[in-house]
Amino acid sequence: MIYDIIIIGGGPAGLSAAIYASRALKKTLIIEKSVFGGQITQASKVENYPGFEEVSGMDLGEKMADQAKKLGVENIYGEVTQIKKNEETFTVTVGQKEYLSKVVIYATGASPRKLHVDNETKLLGAGISYCATCDGAFFKEKTVCVIGGGNTAIDDALYLANLCKKVYVIHRRDSFRGEPVKVSLLKEKENVEFILNATVKSVDGENFVESITLLENMQERKIKVDGVFVAIGHVPNTQLLEDFVPLTPNGYIITNYDLETSVAGFYAAGDVREKKVRQLTTATNDGTIAAIMACEYLNTL
Repeated sequence: MIYDIIIIGGGPAGLSAAIYASRALKKTLIIEKSVFGGQITQASKVENYPGFEEVSGMDLGEKMADQAKKLGVENIYGEVTQIKKNEETFTVTVGQKEYLSKVVIYATGASPRKLHVDNETKLLGAGISYCATCDGAFFKEKTVCVIGGGNTAIDDALYLANLCKKVYVIHRRDSFRGEPVKVSLLKEKENVEFILNATVKSVDGENFVESITLLENMQERKIKVDGVFVAIGHVPNTQLLEDFVPLTPNGYIITNYDLETSVAGFYAAGDVREKKVRQLTTATNDGTIAAIMACEYLNTL
C-alpha cells in the first residue's frame, strides 16, 4: 500500500494537516510516538484557542484527534526510526515495519529544555510552565519567577510583569544574552527583581508550586512563588533529519513560505521548523498550509 501523505507527529500541526489532507480525499496516515494532541495535552487549561473560552489541553487534543479519525485518517502509535527518499515515494520505518507514501509532512515539534531538578515533572501544569503566553493569565496578581537569560526569558518576564504582582528573573550568569533594549525595558518595571549568578536546585510544593530553592553564591536561598516559567530554550525533534534536509545551527528545519523543504514532497509544520512564533494557533496554521501545499504537489504527479 502506498499512502498519499504520511504525517509524522500527532500534535496540533500534524492533526490539522491530517484533517485537511483527508478532506481533500488523500489517503493519509499519521504516526505519533506518545500522545495524540502533543504537548498541549499537558496544559490544564487553554484559553487562547479561538472558539473555546476555556478547555483542557487533553480535551482539545482529543477533539482534534477524533475529528481526524472520523474523516478517515489512519493512525498508529510508534517511533519513526528512518526516513528514505526513493524515486517516487518515501519509505518511513517504524519498528520492524515500513510504510510508503508520496508525501511526508514532518510535525514532531520541539521539546522545552528542562531544568532537570526535583519536582519538575511532578509539578508540570501545577505551577511549572514552559510557555508564559500560554499560561501567564492563570497567574494574575500572583508571584512568579522566570528562569533564563535570553530573548525568550526577557520577553516572558515583560509579558508577565503586566499581569503578575511580582516577577523574579533568575539567571545563572551575571549578564543577559537577550537584546539590551529589552533588558532595559525590563529593568524599568517596578515589580521585577533580578537574581543573577544563581541556579535552580529544586521547585518545591506538594500539589502545586509553593517555592523555589536556588543556589546563589554557593548559598541556598528559598523564594516563595506561585509559578515557575522555564525559558532556557527548546530542542527540536529533528535528530532523524541531520543528513536528510538542511537544518539551522539549532536544529530546526528550514522551509520556504509554503513549508516546503529542499526535498521535493517533504514538508515541515509546527514548532519543528525555523520560525519566530511558536503557539498552538501557529501550529494549526502550519499544518493547514503544509497539507494544502502537499495536496497541490500530489495533483502534479
